[in-house]
Amino acid sequence: MVKILLTMAKMPKSQSLFVTRLYRGRIAVPRDLEKTCLGIAADDSAGQRWSRQHNYGGYTSYASLNDLTYRASIFADLERALSKHVAAFARELQFETAGKKLKLDSLWINVMEKDAVHTPHIHPHSVISGTYYVTVPPKSGVLRFEDPRLAMLMAAPAKKPNARPENRSFVDVTPKPGMLLLWESWLRHGVEPNRARGRRISVSFNYRLD
Repeated sequence: MVKILLTMAKMPKSQSLFVTRLYRGRIAVPRDLEKTCLGIAADDSAGQRWSRQHNYGGYTSYASLNDLTYRASIFADLERALSKHVAAFARELQFETAGKKLKLDSLWINVMEKDAVHTPHIHPHSVISGTYYVTVPPKSGVLRFEDPRLAMLMAAPAKKPNARPENRSFVDVTPKPGMLLLWESWLRHGVEPNRARGRRISVSFNYRLD
């Protein structure tokens, strides 16, 4: 009886199930990347028009340019750096790829002006998504992730303000220049309002299995 009680005492009281992972990495910001992003933004009239029509609060090349890695070598270099991190994240997630490889599906520039906000959303038809931060003034808006079970919590009480990140319904990440964040594309996320006077510049991307 004593032996059984001692064995039970060593067993963990709980375990984590269905873990949602957020990968953090760092890539030194290339010297001319901000200048390149702003130059493309200034020349991309289609992207400017789309951003105005959709009240983006700045500029994005999301709906206008799909060839940034060919348009500027600095983005091709960035893709090579990103791919190494994506491969590491995929190994951590233990994907069964059945011989397929993760391939860059899309990559776009985001230039968020003061008061710009990006409402919560997901990235359909891709596997891993992420954002790389180029220019980040203080108070320019956190990236907020939602618990994917949020719609099913029903009568669950609110979480304590000091709850551990894994127990929260929302987790905010304050971006910094050179920060790389990766997550599975089904994870809902959004950008809180930019309260800084300056622009926040980032590069977002999706990877798919091919």
